[in-house]
Amino acid sequence: MNSFPSFLDMVKTRQSTRDYDTRPVEKEKIDRCLEAARLSPSACNAQPWKFIVVEKPDIRHELADAIYDRVLSMNHFTKQAPVHIVVVRERANITSGIGQMVKGIEYPLLDIGIAAIHLCLQAVEEGLGTCIIGWFKQKKVKQLLSIPKNKRVELIITVGYPATNEIRPKKRKARKDIVSYNRY
Repeated sequence: MNSFPSFLDMVKTRQSTRDYDTRPVEKEKIDRCLEAARLSPSACNAQPWKFIVVEKPDIRHELADAIYDRVLSMNHFTKQAPVHIVVVRERANITSGIGQMVKGIEYPLLDIGIAAIHLCLQAVEEGLGTCIIGWFKQKKVKQLLSIPKNKRVELIITVGYPATNEIRPKKRKARKDIVSYNRY
């Protein structure tokens, strides 16, 4: 496991990995990533998620086919990743559901995003790379993994050892462009 001087140092090294080496990922590392996601906060403690770990090569390759978009040439790297974690939205509890209706905010989507980043940051701590993917063939993924028709796959996260240790420079907006105090 890596050990970072600070949380901010770990965040600075997290990036979307799109080139994986062939090493398999140890189950203990995936388990710790899933535990980090499981422990993440959610609105009204609804925990509206289910994680499907796909590491069996034949299923993983079929899943990668459902993620890859040949027309736009997107997500071609997914066959390299030794693990895919499919995040399925589950029904929120009644309190979260009422809040969603009253406030018009889809709390389960926010909750899933928080859980996903918890998983990804734990992966960094484990020396792993991840890529959060939202572009895939929903129907094909559900069919392949026997996900009930009334459920929705929100994200797929590829996990594995990065092929390189290079940390790309982050291209982000300047703080002055995204932060204000006390007023917009």
